Amino acid sequence: MEFSIAQAAKAARIASRQIAKLSAVQKETLLKDIAQRMLAQTDGIIAANKQDLSAGRENNLDDAMLDRLLLTPERIQKIAHAVNDIAAQADPVGSIEHMQQMPSGIQVGKMRIPLGVIAMIYESRPNVTIDAAALCLKAGNAVILRGGKEALHSNLALAECISFALDKNGLDPAAVVVVPNPDRAVMNELMTLNQDIDLIIPRGGEGLIRFVSENSRIPVIQHYKGVCHLYVDDAADESKALNLLKNGKTQRTGVCNSLETLLVHQDIAPTFMLKVRALFDEFKVKVHACERSLGYFENAALASEDDWHAEYLAMEIAVRIVDDFDAAIEHIETYSSGHTEVIATQDFSRAQAFIRTLNSAVVMANASSRFSDGGELGLGAEIGISTSKLHAYGPMGAESLTTQKFIVLGDGEVRA
Repeated sequence: MEFSIAQAAKAARIASRQIAKLSAVQKETLLKDIAQRMLAQTDGIIAANKQDLSAGRENNLDDAMLDRLLLTPERIQKIAHAVNDIAAQADPVGSIEHMQQMPSGIQVGKMRIPLGVIAMIYESRPNVTIDAAALCLKAGNAVILRGGKEALHSNLALAECISFALDKNGLDPAAVVVVPNPDRAVMNELMTLNQDIDLIIPRGGEGLIRFVSENSRIPVIQHYKGVCHLYVDDAADESKALNLLKNGKTQRTGVCNSLETLLVHQDIAPTFMLKVRALFDEFKVKVHACERSLGYFENAALASEDDWHAEYLAMEIAVRIVDDFDAAIEHIETYSSGHTEVIATQDFSRAQAFIRTLNSAVVMANASSRFSDGGELGLGAEIGISTSKLHAYGPMGAESLTTQKFIVLGDGEVRA
């Protein structure tokens, strides 16, 4: 039978009512079954992933995309571990906050409830298939997962693990739909189904996210790009700062929490920049340097205005020497994408000022930008990182996939 996204969305709406009624124990059991099935099916998942990787190389996918696409036994174990972490978390659904008695005698509070049906549109990363399904189910939602064609075999192999667990627990398989047809026409139709889908979360390149944001009839959580900054203050411990730079830039370049811009206080530059040069030479990092920092590097290019906005997702970085703390703040406020900002400093008051002043989704003092991740921040996993401030901001876990309704308790009170 030919796949119909409209029918899948209607079925997901019906299934969402069943998922919304699951107890905390039932949801925990379901998620643990997904994780267990993944581990049992590791060989099959990797075989499917190899098909995608082979096709990706033939289609000249860049290294960053291939890295996001790759599944290994270790990565599968990590994904399964994240699902078990989500399973063990407190159930956000049904929690009641801010109960208060009003002068009329009624008691008023707010209860967390599922959003309903969530659609994920994503590229390249098959782990999103499991992370998104686990988080949506934990929050009592149904979910429609539309991955890119480059990960189709991997996504369908992972979908089998979810379907197996739903069936084992007697649940409607329409609660999690992995779209088997990656055609753009299916995505375009999906974005019109506002009667059955409550929220769309696009995850991928800036072009995809802008396309979804501009064409969807359904509310969209946005994450355009991660232009993450590290500011090395004159009061920084140079050894610690260098480690933050090394980890943030070189550990894994094709992810949104990798560093893209380095700012260095002019007073520490004469000593620190020599260490930066040695680090970048070791890892063959391409440098786009401001006029003041250009002389510290042998083969750097002069940074243009576009470089301060750039998300390289590669062994590439923009570097600027700044006059002082205020100049660093001004640069970040001008060019930030609202993702993650880091200060390296041993001056407590300056660290606090940095945290208070900047309003990016994640602001850190003396910690690697690579910690800007749902799993590292205690969410188990993330369905995405919102850089728009409405509804959710920053890495989104299960609670971010709920909303709140007012509840009122009375004893026959009527309004005067």
